[in-house]
Amino acid sequence: MVNTLEQHHHPHAIIVPYPLQGHVIPAVHLAIKLASRGITISFINTQSVHHQISKSQPDIGDDIFATARKSGLDIHYHTVSDGLPLAFDRSLNHDQFMYSVLHVFSAHVDELVGNIIQAGPPLTCLIADTFFVWPSFIAKKFGLVNVSFWTEPALVFTLYYHMDLLRENGHFGLHANREDTVSYIPGIPAIEPKDLMSYLQEVDISSVVHQIIFRAFKDVKEADFVLCNTVQELEPDIISALQLEKPFYSIGPIFPRDFTKSSVATSLWPESDCSQWLDTKPHGSVLYVSFGSYAHVSKQDIAEIANGLLLSKVNFVWVLRPDIVSSDDTDPLPVGFSKECSNRGMILPWCRQIEVLSHQAIGGFLTHCGWNSILESIWCGIPMLCFPLLTDQFTNRKLVVDDWKIGMDISDRKSVTRENVSEKIHLVMKGKLGDEFRNRMNEVKMILQDAMNDGGSSEQNLNLFIKEIQKRCGDTSGQPNGV
Repeated sequence: MVNTLEQHHHPHAIIVPYPLQGHVIPAVHLAIKLASRGITISFINTQSVHHQISKSQPDIGDDIFATARKSGLDIHYHTVSDGLPLAFDRSLNHDQFMYSVLHVFSAHVDELVGNIIQAGPPLTCLIADTFFVWPSFIAKKFGLVNVSFWTEPALVFTLYYHMDLLRENGHFGLHANREDTVSYIPGIPAIEPKDLMSYLQEVDISSVVHQIIFRAFKDVKEADFVLCNTVQELEPDIISALQLEKPFYSIGPIFPRDFTKSSVATSLWPESDCSQWLDTKPHGSVLYVSFGSYAHVSKQDIAEIANGLLLSKVNFVWVLRPDIVSSDDTDPLPVGFSKECSNRGMILPWCRQIEVLSHQAIGGFLTHCGWNSILESIWCGIPMLCFPLLTDQFTNRKLVVDDWKIGMDISDRKSVTRENVSEKIHLVMKGKLGDEFRNRMNEVKMILQDAMNDGGSSEQNLNLFIKEIQKRCGDTSGQPNGV
């Protein structure tokens, strides 16, 4: 075993994101933040993720960080197999993909970490996505500080962290889970079972995803630190309760401070540019619709949402990735829809979301409630229409609608109807309620901006974390500097 902590050197961190779009993006931004403060970074993507990125942006070559490194950042890029062939359809064969990530991927990471250590410079810490089940093993083997990186809100983290309490109290893991309010999780006054993550609402908990969650949240209890993509002022009680368990640093939102396009390619799909079309539309008149990079939507729900958009008569940009229903059904829209909405709607397979959300023509966001999308929407002051589909999205919806009151639901989560979709679009885009959401959204936006400013909570927390890492590796060369 190589104990790099006994050596005196600048910190050197390995960052391993979970191989999904919503996890890769914040991990890349974290790498840039840490490198800009003098930390050497070795960043590991799967070969599959890199293959998708390079297919969508053919000019990036073998190294997504080449431009960032030219600007002076010490970031090294590596790729490793996830255990499956590049041509394997991970979207269509989700369980097989997750099985490989659970059982095969760690051996490849283990080998690569050993090679990175041999090549130098000496390693200080491993920063791995919380959903991995192996970080404590690899960190102990190579004598590294074990840092868990959580890309979702603290609320979701603490619910998974306290699954044992949910089991003991009968709210999870039974064939008939209790349906009354959950009021015993530290830092959470109350939460309804319907607002738990989808995996904690399911009766069958034998799936490969459940195996990953159980093992990952057993493993994270061994972590030395947790970095979380949230803001302390948005979830103060939950974060305070978690800090009694272990060092837990809220350092979000983790995206570039000026919110411009990153110099590092992260998109797994080619990004269409709709800015010229948006330039022709009145201020606040366009609804942006996107259901993210991962979850699937039924063909019936797509049809109802499409017809709801027609009924609403609002302008819209709809990101509809080719596998949104299934890789086997690449045209899920109702017959004639594209022709009927051609003058006021734009349908794209993928886009640069931050550029669309920050455009003055956008007035609302119909979203699946992925955490990256929520943070980006808040940053741009855009109220949300919520349509959660999977995993943390149901819990994130609670924060948006019930706690922060910056959006509303488009359905009762049992059925989506075109009439309801149209009515809710009107309320947000043209009604008084939309103005109330926008006013409240500006308050929440200020919380995010203040956290990222010099002296803000997220900047302070990131600097505290870096000081701890410097202390562990004996680097006394100076304090971390914000950039």
